[in-house]
Amino acid sequence: MKVPDPIPRPLDHLTLRGAPEAPALVTREGMLDYAGLEQAVGALAAALRARDLGEGDRVASWLPKTRLTSLLPLACARAGLIHVPINPLLKHAQVAHILADSGARALLTAKARIATLEEGDVPAGCDLIDEEASAALFDTPPLLPSDRDPEDLAALLYTSGSTGRPKGVMLTHANLWLGAISVAAYLGLAPEDRTLAVLPLSFDYGQNQLLSTWAAGGCVVPLDYLAARDVIRAIETHKISTLAGVPPLWVQLVEAPWPATAALSLRRLTNSGGKLAPSVIRRMREVFPAADIYSMYGLTEAFRSTYLEPALLDEHPDSMGTAIPFAEIMVIGPDGQAAAEGELVHAGPLVAKGYWNDTARTAERFKPAPAGSIYGGTAVWSGDRVRRDAAGLLYFVGREDGMIKTSGNRVSPTEVEEAALASGLVAEAVALGVPDPRLGEAIALVVRPDRRDEEAALRAFLKRELPNFMQPGPIVWREDLPRSPNGKLDRVALKQELMG
Repeated sequence: MKVPDPIPRPLDHLTLRGAPEAPALVTREGMLDYAGLEQAVGALAAALRARDLGEGDRVASWLPKTRLTSLLPLACARAGLIHVPINPLLKHAQVAHILADSGARALLTAKARIATLEEGDVPAGCDLIDEEASAALFDTPPLLPSDRDPEDLAALLYTSGSTGRPKGVMLTHANLWLGAISVAAYLGLAPEDRTLAVLPLSFDYGQNQLLSTWAAGGCVVPLDYLAARDVIRAIETHKISTLAGVPPLWVQLVEAPWPATAALSLRRLTNSGGKLAPSVIRRMREVFPAADIYSMYGLTEAFRSTYLEPALLDEHPDSMGTAIPFAEIMVIGPDGQAAAEGELVHAGPLVAKGYWNDTARTAERFKPAPAGSIYGGTAVWSGDRVRRDAAGLLYFVGREDGMIKTSGNRVSPTEVEEAALASGLVAEAVALGVPDPRLGEAIALVVRPDRRDEEAALRAFLKRELPNFMQPGPIVWREDLPRSPNGKLDRVALKQELMG
């Protein structure tokens, strides 16, 4: 792997990485080459600035994958705005929180989505921009590539914590630029590569499908899919070489029938958001014999931390690998010193600037780097427990913050619990993650009192209020719940009961 250039640049300069006539983006609106990408990003940036949006204003998008949503990260960066992508699977309550918390000045969305919002969901001063009028946004004389300070904020990516509502991770041009350059380097992406972007663009892993491919001068094909066959068809049609996924998607794909031409076109497969089972890895080897498989670990607060060289996967299928370029990864024990097993701490230029308007939670996670750190400065203390073997490979041991990791999504138990309580059908609720072979973890919801005759009503309410990936699997009804000596709900006892 060639060592990538560590000098960050304004994020919108990614439009200049490919040959002008080389394909850069293929959506249902057609193909853009790199010259067209540069023109479209400049025009969209100018159109946004013309809507009375000024430096540092937040612009949210709540849309499926289109040309518009693909270009917004670069267009907002060029215009000096801060992009706030919202997962299109979220429902009105989560959207309302993100709009209010970010102080969004504009929301790009569709009429059908606007119709699902309730009174008060859109804060005063937030301009609603209908995507049906988006064609006009590309007719404005374009802004030229920017000269932004790479330390300026470029995006807020909202991620769930173990308690409370989602929080906005503040990412700079430098964070996103260096993340793109790093991934392009260790994956060996090249101008001839085509990436099928199936992950949500509101996730750091999903957004990087775009940015790392453009950093290499390649072409991205965004896809919203309903079933594995949609992914397979797109791979065959567009001669895709690169596919990023999470464990539940790989389970679906290896169980599906594949035309040989589609399977053989894939040259690299990447996984994050949970560990791949050895049986799935074996099946991936069989279905995609020409592809390298990259196992990776990351957290939104520092983008990505580690990857495992494909050649090591068969011998070390449980390993997270070693640090990606620009990341310094340390294992720190309770005494604050380096240890063979302890908390994963990430330092370096990929570390975000903290949580938007949340100094308390920022102070909990973003703290001075341990003594002896090469980069120093602020580090992300992940809350994840890992161990390092004699060869330097890292292994995930467990999470310390109670988060549920399901289908590649980080789910806050508190959000699920608050939704259940809001139904008025239960007095207490505890959401827990339980092992699931397809999802990584499923969400089990334990509720009181025992009114199991109301389960259909509770599930219907949760389906209205929460996205699909937050829906509980088993609902356990109890007349009482175990409590710790201080009177709090005893989550450890409940988890042991469910696992027993």
